[in-house]
Amino acid sequence: MRIVDVRTHVLLDPGYDIDATSSAQDTIVVEIETDNGLVGIGETDLNAWVARACIEAPGTHTMDRGLRGLLIGAEVEDAETMWQRLYVGTAMTGRRGALVNALGAIDIALWDIRGKAAGVPTWQLLGEQARTELTPYASLQPEVGSIAEYIESITAWATKARDLGFSAAKLEATFTGPYAHAGLDGPDSWIEDVVRSVRAAAGPEMTLMVDVQYAFSDVARALAVAEMLASYDVYFMETPLWVDDLAGYAELRAKSPVRIAQGEWLSTHHEFAQLVEGECVDVVQPDIGRIGGLTEALKVCQMARDRGLSVVPHAWKTGISVAVAAQLATVTPEMPFFEFLPAEFCESRLRRDLTVDELVYRDGRLGVPQLPGLGIELNREALEEFVEAARRVTPESLR
Repeated sequence: MRIVDVRTHVLLDPGYDIDATSSAQDTIVVEIETDNGLVGIGETDLNAWVARACIEAPGTHTMDRGLRGLLIGAEVEDAETMWQRLYVGTAMTGRRGALVNALGAIDIALWDIRGKAAGVPTWQLLGEQARTELTPYASLQPEVGSIAEYIESITAWATKARDLGFSAAKLEATFTGPYAHAGLDGPDSWIEDVVRSVRAAAGPEMTLMVDVQYAFSDVARALAVAEMLASYDVYFMETPLWVDDLAGYAELRAKSPVRIAQGEWLSTHHEFAQLVEGECVDVVQPDIGRIGGLTEALKVCQMARDRGLSVVPHAWKTGISVAVAAQLATVTPEMPFFEFLPAEFCESRLRRDLTVDELVYRDGRLGVPQLPGLGIELNREALEEFVEAARRVTPESLR
């Protein structure tokens, strides 16, 4: 197979909020078409306009190309060979960050093509089947204006998630730092108030994870919160310190009574090697697009396997990212949960409406994917609406 076209779509939820900190409001969707008519679909969690530039920009020499220029006319080779060719061909601009994030969307689309060409779900090309059903967790983050409303809302959501069959939920409890909820700024005791209320309502059987989203500037403060969370049987505390503070993470992990999770912002397995070899975390959290796609995510899963760590990937985009995570979960025994939201919990229309896929949530579980490739189709009517919403956005309109 040869690649004949690479199409990029910048999409925006018409109801976006410029003051929100949510990457589910926009996305970049990539379609790669081959000369035998197959089309692979991918996306990544990155500023969609920046991602499009990384893919479509021209390049004038062998190690500073645009990704599209490297793909047109190329054969669909084995995953590692193709990934390395794209990585090296963009190395002077890339190696990490936005370029690798954009490469992740390309890699995902290529894996979709490989599965469709073979007539099998992509996971069958990734490895041995590790489970017969998948366990999703619900991410809960209300957008309200007071701590009393927040506690009431997230407790109601957690109860609803339990009633829908969810056995696990992640509570966003961030009241300081770069992700602080709109209009909410308060003491760390609010975190305990949230967890206490949800635990009482959801009961002892539900697995609870807590995301504090880079809130703490020092290990002592993060440790105090971890010790508080331990009394509520919390499975992990996510991203307590700034992403680059590896020494702090190593110290915290050594002292914390709850598991420490991190990794959603990292790109390539090289950055995860620093995290894992430095004994910084108990749970690695690759975002499959940001890390560079399934090809790199598989390497991180192997690292976790070798070190006895868990894998709980980040998947805060559309149904494309959820479908990709399901493929990886099927072959990864170290992945006890993955991020999934049914329509009842989706505020972003992008998450609700963009894709038609085979994943059916029933009694707290999802079946293993069976359709060829990623098992998804794009809702073309919704796609065009979201493309048009993105076309109307200019730097001036966002001021």
